[in-house]
Amino acid sequence: MRGSLGKDAELLANIQAKLPELVKLLNEVSSHWVYEDRVYRFYHQSFKVYDIQDHTKRIVETLWSLSPEGATRNPYLEEILQFGASGKRFEDSHNKDWTTHTRPFVEAFFHAKFFLEMAVKYGKELKEAPEMLPSGWAALLYFYNMR
Repeated sequence: MRGSLGKDAELLANIQAKLPELVKLLNEVSSHWVYEDRVYRFYHQSFKVYDIQDHTKRIVETLWSLSPEGATRNPYLEEILQFGASGKRFEDSHNKDWTTHTRPFVEAFFHAKFFLEMAVKYGKELKEAPEMLPSGWAALLYFYNMR
C-alpha cells in the first residue's frame, strides 16, 4: 500500500464534495466560446487568444482549492503556468513572433483542462482512492505533487 493513500482519499473526498462545481466549470471551458473559439483565435492570430489565460487561471485556482493539506503544485505545471497563464497582455510587437508569445497560453490551457477532466472523471468513477492507479488519476496526483 502506498503511504500517501490518506492524502489521495482526502483529495478524492474534496473532489466529490465539489463535483457539481467542477462539472459546471468543465462544461464552461469546453464550450464553443472558450475551447473552440480561443484555440481558433490562436491560429487566426487574434489578440482574443490572450483571454484563454483567465480561463486557465480559473481552472487551476478551482483545482488548487481542493488540495489536501500540505500539497504543493508540481514544478512542471508551475513552469507551464508561468509562461502560459501569467497575465501577459497583447502588444503589437507580438505579431512578429506570434507563436512564441501565444502558444504557451494554449499549452497551459490544455494542461489545466486535462487535469479538470480527470478530476471530474475520477470524482464520478472512484468510490475510494485506488491502490492500483488509473493513468488519469495518477496524472491528477501529479498536479498536487503527490506522486
